[in-house]
Amino acid sequence: QLQLVESGGGLVQAGGSLRLSCAASGRTFSNYIMGWFRQAPGKEREFVATISWSGGSTYYADSVKGRFTISMDNVKNAVYLQMNSLKPEDTAVYYCAAVRPHYSYTYDNPEEYDYWGQGTQVTVSS
Repeated sequence: QLQLVESGGGLVQAGGSLRLSCAASGRTFSNYIMGWFRQAPGKEREFVATISWSGGSTYYADSVKGRFTISMDNVKNAVYLQMNSLKPEDTAVYYCAAVRPHYSYTYDNPEEYDYWGQGTQVTVSS
């Protein structure tokens, strides 16, 4: 079983930055695809970014491209989401997720992921 714990959320003004962390434990961290998703009140969970275990392949939602950066530290078994130029519409609970690679997966669908953290709240004030 893989356990994921997010941290780093908080309240920030529009235009500000936050760095989210996701610590993984319980299994070998390698060979997982790691993703960040978010869910705003009354909305469905949506894809933010994903990264391969080697860190060599990343993919972003259009809404965050150019502002957010996903990265991975295989030594620390951690995944990060650097969020810059934050907007009020980025306000949501942010979740870290993990899944084993599968040939048919697109990795932007939350239903494909097997492991989830508890989430961390990000609030961006205008």
